[in-house]
Amino acid sequence: MSDTKEKDILRGGQFLVKETKCEDVFTLEDLNEEQKMMRDSTKEFVDRELWAHWERFEKKDYAYTEECMKKAGELGLLSVAVPEAYGGMGMGFVSTMLVCDYISGATGSFSTAFGAHTGIGTMPITLYGTEEQKQKYVPKLATGEWFGAYCLTEPGAGSDANSGKTKAVLSDDGKYYSITGQKMWISNAGFCDMFIVFARIEDDKNITGFIVENDTENGISFGEEEKKLGIHSSSTRQVFFNDTKVPVENMLSERGNGFKIAMNALNIGRIKLAAACLEAQRRIVNEATKYANERIQFKTPIINFGAIKAKIADMATNAYVDEAACYRAAKNIEDRIAIREASGNSHQEAELKGVEEYAIECSILKVAVSEHVQHTTDEGIQVFGGMGFSADTPMESAWRDARISRIYEGTNEINRMLSVGMLVKKAMKGHVDLLGPATAVGEELMGIPSFDTPDFSELLSEEKDLIARLKKVFLMVAGSAVQKFGPDLEKHQMLLMAASDILIQIYMAESAILRTEKNAKRFGEEAQATQIAMSKLYLYRAVDIIQQKAKEGIVSFAEGDEQRMMLMGLKRFTKYTNQPNVVKLRTQIADKVAADNGYTFD
Repeated sequence: MSDTKEKDILRGGQFLVKETKCEDVFTLEDLNEEQKMMRDSTKEFVDRELWAHWERFEKKDYAYTEECMKKAGELGLLSVAVPEAYGGMGMGFVSTMLVCDYISGATGSFSTAFGAHTGIGTMPITLYGTEEQKQKYVPKLATGEWFGAYCLTEPGAGSDANSGKTKAVLSDDGKYYSITGQKMWISNAGFCDMFIVFARIEDDKNITGFIVENDTENGISFGEEEKKLGIHSSSTRQVFFNDTKVPVENMLSERGNGFKIAMNALNIGRIKLAAACLEAQRRIVNEATKYANERIQFKTPIINFGAIKAKIADMATNAYVDEAACYRAAKNIEDRIAIREASGNSHQEAELKGVEEYAIECSILKVAVSEHVQHTTDEGIQVFGGMGFSADTPMESAWRDARISRIYEGTNEINRMLSVGMLVKKAMKGHVDLLGPATAVGEELMGIPSFDTPDFSELLSEEKDLIARLKKVFLMVAGSAVQKFGPDLEKHQMLLMAASDILIQIYMAESAILRTEKNAKRFGEEAQATQIAMSKLYLYRAVDIIQQKAKEGIVSFAEGDEQRMMLMGLKRFTKYTNQPNVVKLRTQIADKVAADNGYTFD
C-alpha cells in the first residue's frame, strides 16, 4: 500500500493546471526488485513461446494461441491483477501494467487474447461480482483453467454500446433469464468457457450484465472465424444467443448497471492497451536497428544514412515518451487506489474509483500510444525496404497487428472527444479549476508581454517553461470555445478533436521531461544525455502539432480582433528562446541506438 498522502497526488486532469514535480512521477527506473524479476520472467516467456514462433500466429494457428494462454496461466501471468483471495497474485496496478506491457510485444494475436481474458473477460467479475460469483469463477480464470470473453458489440451497437438489441427475459418462475441476440467481434470466442454478456431487460434505459457459461446445448452458437487484416490467430467470432438460460444469480451487479460496467471496463482497458503497445515498439526498434546495422548499400551500413537515422530516432523517442506517460499514470492510479483503501473503501470500489479518476489520462494514452505504435511499425517496414513488405519478416505482420489498436477500446476519434469532454465535466463539478487559469490567460493576452530574457541555466528549464506556456494555449483555445458554445460544444467535433490533440501532446511531452529530469538528478546528466535529447525532440514535434491544431481551432470560431489577439497569443506561447538543433538531436539519438544495436532505455 502506498504511503502517499492524497494532497500530494494530482487528481485526474489537474496536470493541465497544476505543476507536477519530477520527484512525484513514477518511471520505469523506479521498478523494485520484485517488479524487475516479473518483467524479466515475462520477457523470457515471450521470447521462448511467442517471438520464436511468430510465424505460427500468422498462419491462424488458434490452437497455439490457446496453448500459449494455458502456459501463461501456469506461470501465473493471468493472475497478476486478481486478488489473492481468489487465487491471484493481488499485485498493484503498476505491476499489472508491467506484465501487460512486456507480454504484448511479440504478436498482436496473443496480446489480444491475453488482454481480452485478463481485462474485460475477468475484471468485470472481480470488480462487480458478488462474493459467490467471484469464488465460483475468478480462481478458474486466474489459472487459465477457464478463459473468458466479453460480449458487448452488436451489428447495430459499436461505439454506441448502450443501443444493443440483445434481450434478457425473466422466466415466469423468476429463476432465470432467457437471453436472445447477436454479438460480434468477440475475442476468444473460439476457446472461451465463459462470457460477460450485456443485454436489455424489458425496456430499460440501460443494458444489464450477465455471466454466461459457454454451453452450445444452451442455445449458444458461433459464426466462422472472422477474416481480419491482422491479429490472425486471435479467435474472433460472432456469438448467437437463442433463448440461452442464465440463472438470476448470474446477473452481474444490479439491473441496468451494464452500461456503467462497460464504460469502467473501457477506462482500464484503455490504459492497458497503451501498455500493450510499448514492447511492440521496442521490439520493432530493435529489429529495425539490427537490420540497418547489417544492411550494406553503397558500401556502408544503411544506419549511417541520415534518412534512416531520422526514422530510428523518432521511433525510439516515441517509445521512450510512451513509457514515461504510461507509468506516470499507472502509479497515479495505484496511489489513488491505496488512498481509497486506506480510507475504508473495498478493493473493488477503490480500484473502480481510482481508475475512473484518471479516465482523461487513460483516453490520452490510448490515442497517443496506439498511433505511435502504428507509426513505428510503418517506419520499421520502411527501414527494411522490400524485405519489410515481405511476410517472411515480422515487420509486415506487426504493421497489420498494430492497426486494430486505434479501433478497439473505443476508437481514437471517440477517445479524443472524450478526453476534452471529461475535462470540461470535471471543471463543472469543481474537480479541476479550469475557469481561474483560463481567465488568467485571457488577462495575460490583454496585457503587455515581458521582454526580459529568462534564465534557462538549469537542465530542461526552457522546456519546462515551454510546457507551462503550451498549457496556456489549451486554456486559451478550450476556454474560449466553452465560453462561445457552452453545452453545445460537444456538437463541434472537429474543434474537440483539435483541442484534444493539444491536450495529448502536453501530457506526453511533460511526462517525458519529468522522467528525464528525475533520472538526470539521480544518475547524472551525462548518463541521461540521450534521454535529454529525446525529451527535447519530442517537445519540438509537439510544439509543431499544437501550433497547427490551435490555429485550426482559433480560426474556426474566432473572428476579427479576437482572432488576431489569440493568434498573437499562440505565437507568444509557442516561441522558443533557444531553438533546438533537431538534426543534431536526431543524430545523437540514432547513434546511441545504433551503438547499442537496439532500444536500451527501459
